[in-house]
Amino acid sequence: MNSGRPRTDVDQALLGHATYRSLGEQKLSPAEERFEKGRRTTGMWLAPLVTIVFLLLPITMDAKQQTLAAILLGVIVLWVTEPVPIPVGGLIGVGAIVLLDVVPAADALSPFGSPTIFTFIGAFILAQAMLKQGLARRFAFRILSLPGVGRSTFRLITAFGVITCALSAFVSNTATVAMLLPTALGMLAVIAKLLQDRGLVPPDFNPLRLRVGAALVLMLAYGASVGGLLTPVGSPPNLIGRGLIEEATGRRISFAEWMLTALPICALMFVVLVAVLLLLNRPEIRRIEGVEEYVRAERAAMGRLSRAEKNTLVAFGTTVFLWIFPGVVALFAGTESALYETVSGRLNEGIVAVLGASLLFVLPTDWRRREFTLNWSDAARIDWGTIVLFGTGIIFGSLLEDTGLAKTIGSSAASAIGLGSVFAITAFAVVLAVLVSETTSNTASAAVVVPIIIPIALAAGVNPFVPALAATFAASFGFMLPVSTPQNAIAYGSGVVPITTMIRSGISFDILGAILIILFLPLLIGLTGI
Repeated sequence: MNSGRPRTDVDQALLGHATYRSLGEQKLSPAEERFEKGRRTTGMWLAPLVTIVFLLLPITMDAKQQTLAAILLGVIVLWVTEPVPIPVGGLIGVGAIVLLDVVPAADALSPFGSPTIFTFIGAFILAQAMLKQGLARRFAFRILSLPGVGRSTFRLITAFGVITCALSAFVSNTATVAMLLPTALGMLAVIAKLLQDRGLVPPDFNPLRLRVGAALVLMLAYGASVGGLLTPVGSPPNLIGRGLIEEATGRRISFAEWMLTALPICALMFVVLVAVLLLLNRPEIRRIEGVEEYVRAERAAMGRLSRAEKNTLVAFGTTVFLWIFPGVVALFAGTESALYETVSGRLNEGIVAVLGASLLFVLPTDWRRREFTLNWSDAARIDWGTIVLFGTGIIFGSLLEDTGLAKTIGSSAASAIGLGSVFAITAFAVVLAVLVSETTSNTASAAVVVPIIIPIALAAGVNPFVPALAATFAASFGFMLPVSTPQNAIAYGSGVVPITTMIRSGISFDILGAILIILFLPLLIGLTGI
């Protein structure tokens, strides 16, 4: 190794990352630089070309729907090829929506007030405090010290995935990822420093480009989606789909019936997830030899919790408790009880997140000097680009539904394919739900796709129960783009997962997960008798 090269400050790199970086800000090999230049240059001409061509197509579609579809296709090209920063691509699309008269400006921009946006802001500020004060690092060392976990990156990533899945079955997927991301980054920092200390990476390496980091953070995002399928309260699409199915068929799925049906699918999906992430993002090292001794020494050196760490823990713990509490009420009182409706309505995720983050500016570390746990200059360093990006994703999702474009796509595809059997309609339901969820939130996907599938099944003389439940499960998919789910956006916002890595891993898991649902859900419904 060339000792004259500057040594990377791993902690600073993880704290001060930028999700989108120009080519000049990245350390790329000649081959990588050629690929990136080609990808970004292609996007410059391909995005407007795709938009214009689709606008001029002589198709029998409502004018506003055709315009929206053309703009969305162009924006997707911008997101995939990155000729401009990804958040800017979304803003260009929003501007085009108004300029081309799809909807007025006020209607286009109103989804920016979504509670999910405030969940991001609060969660990102909490994560920033946990990283700055060292609490994330402390949590990471605690997980690494579990028997056997710290000996290999395979076990570490798998164990972290199990924890994520278990939590997201009862806690919101977004909240789960928000609370665990600092720990994931803390673990990445530990591994990066080990690689650095042993001379396995150049002194000036970029810890944000480690494959082990991409695998770890994607496990967090995708694992939450898998775990969210396990219970009716694990993800909003589950509740939406269950309600629509009950309304259409008169058959209510109990909490236990849902879990019995979902558990085998979730277990299989988790195995596939581990395989996909570790094969496509093979960690730089498999065995972490000596890490247990290293962890013991570092934990001893950290000593007792500082006042700043205790304050951060109070803010974080309060937020997590308030996130979890509505789910606890649902378990005991049911999701249709007045108590649950009151609690879940007032303890909105976004409100809880910003209130929890506000505690960081109230809890003092030195009252005499009026110093508090976090300064605004620290909070201002969160990734606002990801927040803008997801806001634009919500805008497109709401317009897909409001303009009727999603229904048009579903109905047209169904009539063109000519569906007539349970298997065919179920397969169509899963594919449509996955495709819709790629460009809109999973909640909107369930609300749009399930009502399309039920009348298609009834028209074909097929019981809509299986296809509708399959669409509900598949609505939680959408692993390719940062705007597909809030979890993806948070993972992308970490700066550890390049867009190309997310697309490559996401499309593989989309396809394999969809196959699992199509093949096994009808079988499990038959076995459980629901």
